[in-house]
Amino acid sequence: MQKKTKIGLWIAGGVVVIGGAALAFGPAVYADYANSTVEAAPTIAAGTPGTTDAGAATEVNADDLSGTWSVAADSFAGYRVDEVLQGNDVTVTGRTTDVTGELTVDNLSLTAATITVDVASIATDEGARDAYFRDSAMEADAFPTATFTLTAPVTLEAPVAGVAQTLSATGELTLHGVTQPVTVELQAALTETGGQVVGSIPITFSDYGVDAPDLGFVSVEDAGSVEFELFVAQN
Repeated sequence: MQKKTKIGLWIAGGVVVIGGAALAFGPAVYADYANSTVEAAPTIAAGTPGTTDAGAATEVNADDLSGTWSVAADSFAGYRVDEVLQGNDVTVTGRTTDVTGELTVDNLSLTAATITVDVASIATDEGARDAYFRDSAMEADAFPTATFTLTAPVTLEAPVAGVAQTLSATGELTLHGVTQPVTVELQAALTETGGQVVGSIPITFSDYGVDAPDLGFVSVEDAGSVEFELFVAQN
């Protein structure tokens, strides 16, 4: 079976559930329900900047940031994709907390980063969709992980504890055995225990050897995104 048919099998598993629910409750009602339960896009948690006795926000010594940082507990990564069910837009998100990685910081530059995600553990709210995604679409037995690798340094501004910075990073995303150059729009902030990084990577299914299906009453957009929230701690 060619790779470009795999995404169709994945969605087909979810279509059995979606189609049944749409028939029972109506596509508009089901779409409203599905969209009300979708995971929110990751964002930097609200925090209070560190301050001096005089009340001014305090910058962190850049030299203190140098070294290696590792992905810590409570991090997640996954995907977000839009479906159209009889004219009604439905957003689907899948996530996993099985994320590992290491980042290297030199003063105010992120010089290296590799983030690895366990594909087989990515889950949505439908087991049938997940089974097809894992076994047929992504062929997790053959390609068990997805990996992002930074390919160019990223320079940060002088950080202030609790204040997010908006950054753009370039790298390579390896998904389903295919590696493509990508640009990541992200935000980063220092926290009391280390740092928090959130963002997303736009992807097009055909770039990774898969076609988004159109099954008549339900179709899947050709483009989606990989999204993540990482908590990192200095080693």
